[in-house]
Amino acid sequence: SKLPAATAVPGLSPSFLAHSPVSTPAPVDKSGTVLALRDDFAGNPNAMFVLWKDHTAVNEADRINETARGWGGADFTKYSGGVYSSEWFWSKILHVLRTDRDVRNAAYSWIEHSDWIPALLTGNLDPVSVKRGRCAAGHKAMWHDEWGGLPPEDFLVEVDPLLAGLRGRLYSKTTTADGLAGGLTGEWAKKLGLKPGTAVAAGSFDAHMGAVGSEITEKRFVMILGTSACDMAVASREVVGDKLVGGICGQVDGSIIPGMIGLEAGQSSFGDVYAWFRDVLSWPFENMLTGSGVVDSDTVLKIKDRIEGELIARLSEEASKLDVTESAPVALDWLNGRRTPYADQKLKGAVTGLTLGTSAVTIFKALVESTAFGAKAIIERFKEEGIDIEEVVASGGIPKKSPFVMQVMSDVLDVPVMMARSDQADALGASMFAAVASGIYASILDAQKAMGNGFLTTYHPDKSKAATYRNLYGRYIETGRALEDTLRK
Repeated sequence: SKLPAATAVPGLSPSFLAHSPVSTPAPVDKSGTVLALRDDFAGNPNAMFVLWKDHTAVNEADRINETARGWGGADFTKYSGGVYSSEWFWSKILHVLRTDRDVRNAAYSWIEHSDWIPALLTGNLDPVSVKRGRCAAGHKAMWHDEWGGLPPEDFLVEVDPLLAGLRGRLYSKTTTADGLAGGLTGEWAKKLGLKPGTAVAAGSFDAHMGAVGSEITEKRFVMILGTSACDMAVASREVVGDKLVGGICGQVDGSIIPGMIGLEAGQSSFGDVYAWFRDVLSWPFENMLTGSGVVDSDTVLKIKDRIEGELIARLSEEASKLDVTESAPVALDWLNGRRTPYADQKLKGAVTGLTLGTSAVTIFKALVESTAFGAKAIIERFKEEGIDIEEVVASGGIPKKSPFVMQVMSDVLDVPVMMARSDQADALGASMFAAVASGIYASILDAQKAMGNGFLTTYHPDKSKAATYRNLYGRYIETGRALEDTLRK
């Protein structure tokens, strides 16, 4: 997400232009140059930023988890939900080190995309002195004050000797997103239409920024819903105490609102589930019409464009007319693995309870319900650990595109779901942090009060469906438990 360079908020940091929703690290040389930007590594994917939704490091994540539980020392995953994910920092680094000798030999250090952009804008790319964001460090790199920052060298070497020495070329201190990364360089000021020296706030992930832009507060659960889902909650240090919330994507002091514990969860696929089903139904149009001679190529393109643009909306319209019944198919939303509760990227999705009478609309409805069930499982995980949730806010692309999905979400959760008004909540949240970093507001809470856009509408649950959805959710949980081992193969 991004806002225009010209902004009504003086001193606005443009550092939000490239916040990434989950860990997106890249190898850098001693000068802080990303290896892929050098001629000798141009075109090498292992030298590029490893995108947040990349799951190739599943074996490396398994190794980290095995070591954390069995090496005889502290479990460094305990503030990361107790399960380290293939989507995160160390897993991705180790996978690249294991598979690419050239990158391994050339990489002096590694940096998150959300830290590299502020570093680039401020002209400080030195891998050792660059400001590292608390959000990325705490949620994805197992950084915590309890053990002095990142996991110690002996643990990392136990995971794999290829990690030897890297910790000393990373960092020990972190900065919350209301802190300064530095001032904007003259070069970037000219490119962005801002003044040299403009305050650039420290980096953070866009979902966490989006939660702030969606006016997250204590006991308010914010879902950032797009191709995947990132879920956020905050709680006071006193409420969290020494609780360890298992199965989530971390509990980090100051990762969302400075001074509070930020709790993250999410689903590896959300809108992608619907897009997958659209693509399945579109197969004949993609593969049979072209070259068939039945219609000309221009007509084929028009048909494809119309189906791609309207199919999900039409499925939603028809699905909204179906009754909610306990005999309906139940799907598992793990088509891209499971992020939470308890990360397992080896899992696969499923649709159960099909008959010869099951229609495309019925399957689509089951898929939408499965994504809502996945959200409910996350909220239940929080509640089981004593993290109270009284309000739910939906933000991101899906809430604005699909009233049907939002109504199902409200019905399944059996609570009202407020839709954030801002179309660019991530950018709005980043602007709030920038306003604090540049001294316009004293705190994020003050910035939220002054800059928040409120909520566009609220979806209220249909109480007549509550009992049936509770039973269907029970089937979702039972089906997942029964099929986990099979779906992991």
